[in-house]
This record gives sequence, C-alpha cells and structure tokens, in this order.
Amino acid sequence: MADRQQTDPAPQWWSRPEGTAQGRSAGHPEGVPSPRPEGASDGAAQTAAQDGAQAAPAEATEVASPAQAHGQAAVRAVRYDPWGNQPLQTVDRGMQGRGFRLWQVAALAAGTALLAGGIGGYLGVLAERQSSTRLELPQAGVADKGRAPESVAGIAATALPGVVTLHVRGASSSGTGTGFVLDQQGHILTNNHVVADAKEIAVTFSTGESVTAELVGRDSGYDLAVVKVSGVRGLQPLSLGNSENVKVGDPVVAIGAPFDLSNTVTAGIISATGRPVTAGGDKGDGSDISYVDALQTDAPINPGNSGGPLLDAKAHVVGINSAIRGADKDDPARQGGSIGLGFAIPINQGKRVAEELIRTGRATHPVIGVTLDMQYTGDGARVGDKGEDGKPAVTADGPAARAGVKAGDVITKVDGQRVRGGDELIIKIRAHRPGDPLTLTVLREGRERTLEVVLGSANGS
Repeated sequence: MADRQQTDPAPQWWSRPEGTAQGRSAGHPEGVPSPRPEGASDGAAQTAAQDGAQAAPAEATEVASPAQAHGQAAVRAVRYDPWGNQPLQTVDRGMQGRGFRLWQVAALAAGTALLAGGIGGYLGVLAERQSSTRLELPQAGVADKGRAPESVAGIAATALPGVVTLHVRGASSSGTGTGFVLDQQGHILTNNHVVADAKEIAVTFSTGESVTAELVGRDSGYDLAVVKVSGVRGLQPLSLGNSENVKVGDPVVAIGAPFDLSNTVTAGIISATGRPVTAGGDKGDGSDISYVDALQTDAPINPGNSGGPLLDAKAHVVGINSAIRGADKDDPARQGGSIGLGFAIPINQGKRVAEELIRTGRATHPVIGVTLDMQYTGDGARVGDKGEDGKPAVTADGPAARAGVKAGDVITKVDGQRVRGGDELIIKIRAHRPGDPLTLTVLREGRERTLEVVLGSANGS
C-alpha cells in the first residue's frame, strides 16, 4: 500500500465517538474524524481527547462475521478509538498468579512450626511439673577417696594434720605465719621473723582447734624459732627428710597460710640447691640479717607461708619455707605475690638449729674467725685490714689464723665451690656445723693457695 493520507470513507469497523462537536461538519464525510486544529500541541490534543473521552465514552461496534451469521454467537470486539483513554497496544503479562507464593508458604510453615514448638514445650514443662517423675542429671558415682601416697593429694593428706597456723600479736602489730609439729611434746618449728617481738602467740591446728603457745627460742641468723604448745593430745609430728638427697627437678609440695588462708597446698619442683640468700636487715646494724644456703622452688609461696614445710614425694620435710623473691621495688610492673622464686631453709640446717633451741634456747654459728670487708666489689670475699674497734681482722688463735689466713687475703672458694662475695662466704660457712673441716682457696699477692680450716663456734643472736 502506498504511503498516503486516507481520504476514502472510513471502513465499517472504525467508529467515531458520538457527540463530537465537529463529527458531522460540512466537507467531511460521515464517519471520518475532523482534522486536528493547527497549532494545537500534542499535549493539548491529548488532553482534549481525554476530556472528550470522559464526556462521551467510546462505544464499540459489534460486527457479525460470516461464521457468526450462520448461528454462532456474536462476539463483542474492542476496536481502536483515537479518542479513547487507553492505547490499543497492551502488555501481555500472562495469567495472573493464583494461591500463595513460595516465600509465603515458607513463612507460614516456619510460623506454624514455632507456634507448635512453643505450645509443645509449654505442655511438656506443664506435664513435667504436674508429674511425679523427678528430673535427675547423669553424674559419676562415689569413687574411692584414697589417693596414692606420692601424689600431691596423698602428700597433703599425710602432712596437713601436723601443720599449724600461727597468729602473732606484738606490741604494735600482728601477723600470720605457719609452722609444723616436731614431736609429741608440742614443739613447733617456724621462722624467726614470724614470732620476733611477739607478745602473744596463738596456734591453730588443721582441725580448727586453737591454743596459746610460748616461745622456746629463736635465732635471727638462721631465721628459725621454736614455740611450744601444752595440753594438746593427738599431735602428729611430721617426718624429717634429708636435704642432701634433694636434686634439682624433684617434685615438692608446700603447705602454709598465705594471707591467712590456712591449710593452703601448692606444688612445684626444686629449681636449684645451694642458693645463697640473705633476708632481713630491717634494723640497719646487720644483727637481724639471715644467711641461708637455700633450696629454691617454684611452688607458689606468699606472705603467710613463712615457717611452713616443704615436702618431698614421701611427705618428708626437706625445707622450711622462708623467703620469696619479688620484682624490684622500682619496677612499675612489680608483682606483689609469688613470681615462682621461693626459698626454703634446708631441713638439715633446720634440724640442728631446732635441737639447739629446744635444748638451750640458743643456737650456735660456725665461724672461721675473720672480719670481712663487705665493701669489696671484686670477685670473692676479702678479709679486712682491721676488725671492729681497731682489733685485728684475723682473730688471734682462731680457726683462720691457725690455718694461715692473713688480712687482705681474698677467699675465692669453699670446698671447691666458687664464692663471689662476703655474704656468700658466710652462707657457705653456716651451712656446716661447728667443728666441720673446710678447704679454703685464698688469693694472695696474685697467687692462689689452699688452706685447711676447722670451723669454730659462736653463740647466735
């Protein structure tokens, strides 16, 4: 078909809305729409057409096809109307969905399940409460409460009845410490710094029974003391071991009352032996300094553990817990409690001192009869040039003088073990008994020589 303007009469299937103002104007055949006014914009025309459509709705014309004319029902067809509101073209969106969508079904199922679960749980709880059946969770049965004797629990069970807690009241202060029973007579061994200047001493046993105690004797140089309780039956003394048998790595158990928590049990190992340790010195004149050839342990020890037993795997006492090493005071991250550096007096030394304190109230110290230069910073212990009050540094006719020691000599070894300072020399000497022989290595005028010394005796403080 050629591209030209339609001038023929409109076909029968095309109709114009009735009531159009120019629908039957002169010069326009019937059924042909009036031309669009010049100057009218598309928008105006659209608006006018819409307004006209609203004023006079388009009507569809029913046309019977030949098939319909032979007895089939007529079908109303929607024809194109240029004045109508809707275009002829429409989007085929398919059949409209019916019923629930999948997500709606899932949500409904979840809600139903939750509701059913809640109702079921409530009914179950209600039935449980109303029933006579008692809820009982599974639990292990009662087992044998005994423990192997060498286990920590076994050692604690053996030793605890013989460990006591000491509450000490002084003139201006009070404190807590630990001790352990030595014999059936009621003698208890503890640290000197626990009972020093005590006016009243109370002893509490593991059973909770408390009695008063009296001081038998003490020695600040060894930091040991003995107190005694009377009228107490059923005492269980602890067995004393031999500290010479202790080796680095041996398991040990410490019992005490850290921060007044009585019957506290901790465990660890022997970290070192023969560790030179000095403690005390609060008076400033050196009379209260303790010199200990200590056993080092990592078993936690805290204030209140002092005087308590350090036990081996056979529950034998091998040491008396006495000191701990904390962080430096000027360290901002200083830890106040145990940092795994605890020290105990070897029981061999404690036994000898305890026996002397029980027997005489005082302990003796082994000595070599020299005055040491404690300001010496070199390696070894230097014998001073002069003693106190201008006396000779080497006591006349004393053990050192008889062995040939002279003023100014530097003692570098004791029985072959190196000595690094005056404190360490004192500790090495006090680890022995009066009358024991020792071998001293002395440096004099650049030459080393070996001297044999028999230890003398002096009364302790």
